[in-house]
Amino acid sequence: MKPNNKKPTAAGKSSFDLIDVDKFFKEIDLQNGIAFLDVACGRGAYCLAASQIVGENGNIFAVDLWEEGIELLRAAAEEKGIGNINAFVSNAGEHIPVADHSIDVCLMATVLHDFVEDQIEKEVLDEIVRAIKPSGILAIMEFMKIDGPPGPPRHIRLSPEQVDDMLAPYGFTRELFTDVGPYNYLMLFKINSQEHY
Repeated sequence: MKPNNKKPTAAGKSSFDLIDVDKFFKEIDLQNGIAFLDVACGRGAYCLAASQIVGENGNIFAVDLWEEGIELLRAAAEEKGIGNINAFVSNAGEHIPVADHSIDVCLMATVLHDFVEDQIEKEVLDEIVRAIKPSGILAIMEFMKIDGPPGPPRHIRLSPEQVDDMLAPYGFTRELFTDVGPYNYLMLFKINSQEHY
């Protein structure tokens, strides 16, 4: 595959500095030893923080089409002596380089609206369903449907109802909805059944 020199939508922007990080991690309740996947991870701020929680026995998988972000994440992990982060340049709509049903918690932090804008949300969700364990959690954080900045224009933002509707055909049910700061909400989903996959 030829390197992609076009920056993906919103590359380099991160919600990490906008949210209540402690509340976010308390709600997603990562456990020591689990496999955590960050789809469209950017520079990997969530991955670096999660790597401490899942510990040496856990695994962090970071995927982004933005090569510079992945390089920055790899450099930061090396500098901090973190050995449990596996970072890949990959198009999540084509392939996420993890084994089938191997992921305990999958995160999409303020990226689902970008996938919708790029019209690849169905392909990305297909890959997530393939990757996530039957007991796994899908964590989706998005910008509230209010005027920015920060964040994308209001018409691009997704309401919680839109997210619910998008995930329902895949067998996901909402387990949690909460604010994680003045601009962002977090939704946690569990998959009901993978019979149709």
